[in-house]
Amino acid sequence: MHDDVLSVNIGAVKLKNPVMTASGTFGYGVEFAGLVDLNRLGGIIVKGLSLKPCAGNPPPRIIETPCGMLNAIGLENIGIETFIREKLPLLKPFSTPVFVNVYGTTVKEYAQMAERISGVEGISGMEVNISCPNVHAGGIAFGVDPEAAARVVGAVRKETQKLLMVKLSPNVTDIVAIARSVEDAGADAISLINTLTGMSIDIETRKSRLAHITGGLSGPAIKPVALRMVWQVARKVRIPVIGIGGIMNAEDALEFIIAGATAVQVGTANFVDPGVTLKIIEGIASFIRRKNLTQVRELIGSLQV
Repeated sequence: MHDDVLSVNIGAVKLKNPVMTASGTFGYGVEFAGLVDLNRLGGIIVKGLSLKPCAGNPPPRIIETPCGMLNAIGLENIGIETFIREKLPLLKPFSTPVFVNVYGTTVKEYAQMAERISGVEGISGMEVNISCPNVHAGGIAFGVDPEAAARVVGAVRKETQKLLMVKLSPNVTDIVAIARSVEDAGADAISLINTLTGMSIDIETRKSRLAHITGGLSGPAIKPVALRMVWQVARKVRIPVIGIGGIMNAEDALEFIIAGATAVQVGTANFVDPGVTLKIIEGIASFIRRKNLTQVRELIGSLQV
């Protein structure tokens, strides 16, 4: 298949194909190098990084649920400096764009992360996780308030020319309002959705199955919600939308693309089958051949209503 058939553009960054790995499900990328040909992926998004290393939440912090899983990892990570020093050099040999997912607890922290990454070679862009608790607002997530979301994105935009993706929380009343506010603040693309808040209880002990009590629900259970939000947002913004949520196979990915997503991120499925991303890429390619299309871009937002 001709190289350009599957390629898509997210802002100024060209992806070989629309299939990326979702943050938190693919480690720092290097862990999967022996299992997946990283050169064949559209993009690698590494697990969320903060200014300083973070230990995350106590275990148990992952529990399987019907059609999905709950996680309360608590954004455990090695910190941006260790990542740049130890992990990034191992990703340099690969031709696939690397995006760093970042989070902070204050607007200043997000800006500092952007400033630190801005001059670093080998990082194609940032994905800003605004589903994090804002310590100055009593722990309310930045992503649930259009003004707070815009403040974070505006502060990050001032510090970097690199591609700026913003990852939206689904735990809101009006996803379109948040999407428009981050677009106006300077986002180059929007990725959605992050996990839905959920919980699971052991009736014998009457305790939560997660030490943190609540966690983020991902997997096939959330796909219909994610698909609906992607469709709503893609119609109302001018920047590319990246669909995430329960994508297990090529058909799932194609649903998101038809709904308006320029690219997709595969998350929970990586735990089930570490090579699933390559199967999804192949599946999209064979669908395009079967439909006699010339490129995947013809499918973006092609939903008949």
